[in-house]
Amino acid sequence: MSIKVVSPATADRRQAQLEALLAAAEKRICDTGSHTLKARDLAADIGVALGGLYNIVQDMDDLLLRITVRTQGRLDALFERDTAHLPMTTRSEALERLVAVALAYFTFARENLSLWRMMFEVRIHTPLPEWAEQAQLGLFRHVGAPLSVIMPDLTPEALTIRARTLFSAVHGVVYIGLEERLIAVPSQKLADEIDWLVRAGCG
Repeated sequence: MSIKVVSPATADRRQAQLEALLAAAEKRICDTGSHTLKARDLAADIGVALGGLYNIVQDMDDLLLRITVRTQGRLDALFERDTAHLPMTTRSEALERLVAVALAYFTFARENLSLWRMMFEVRIHTPLPEWAEQAQLGLFRHVGAPLSVIMPDLTPEALTIRARTLFSAVHGVVYIGLEERLIAVPSQKLADEIDWLVRAGCG
């Protein structure tokens, strides 16, 4: 059986096309939302035939998953920038770091609303590709690490569940607050409530 070898030039061209496609899709998502995304429009944006688009990604679900992972990468970088310098040797320090992670998440959602929404609108096919799974796990380390100091008696499995529960609670507050599904809450008040929620959940 012969093995098809891809030349470095071809690999570079494909990577450049993928980057252009992701950038074009992100722009359209930010402008009009993910629900209006169409393959034909994106193909025109980057100057390829419609069929050529599917030489770059498998389908639109694959494209949205790749954008989701890229958005998660930006969120991960924000967590690193805003919280990695904070100590968490003691329980009190770890709690402050966890609050900082939650508030950074709120900031990211508020400043990247369309891309943030899109992350929770993507149809997930299980099992996830390893590269997408690793991106998710990378984000949860920002919650799990301080929680392991705050709740040292938890088993690794229980810690994972607790981290996901806490994230879900914070996400719910952020989602309802930003979508204004209930009475609109000013951003600073919403941040105060997120701070209170994390401290109450770890009390």
